[in-house]
Amino acid sequence: MPHIHEKIDFTVEVFIVYKDKVLLRKHDKLKIWLSVGGHIELDEDPNEAALREVKEEVGLDVELVGNKGEYKNDESYRELIAPRYLGRNQYNEHHEHIAMVYFAKAKDTNISVSYKGDRSDECVWATLEDLEKMDLVNNVKFYAKEALKELANELV
Repeated sequence: MPHIHEKIDFTVEVFIVYKDKVLLRKHDKLKIWLSVGGHIELDEDPNEAALREVKEEVGLDVELVGNKGEYKNDESYRELIAPRYLGRNQYNEHHEHIAMVYFAKAKDTNISVSYKGDRSDECVWATLEDLEKMDLVNNVKFYAKEALKELANELV
């Protein structure tokens, strides 16, 4: 999706774990390993964006992990799963992203790219040992390790 605002956009990043591996995807434009994710669209909340981006980019059905809080949903209010982390990063010299970082559990590892806008289908399921050997941006390595520490060997 194109940028909604010229200066800053809200995005989601989803670190998906299956057994003892975390999924990383090579970004089609930046050519670096990142989590699955993208922009939050105007008509969706962050949880919806996270699930949509995962489905579009890798074709997986996942379960977001986290607390919804203690408030019980009612007709006018709905609790959302909170992101594990919240960060701000420079996308390019003129644009920034506020990134909501989620952890998720996958039911399987059957990846399929369904969204034509995602040209890169280069993905890898990485173990903790693999992460140490990969050339990763520091925050991506940190979040991937944290997701594995929390969710490794848990199945949906």
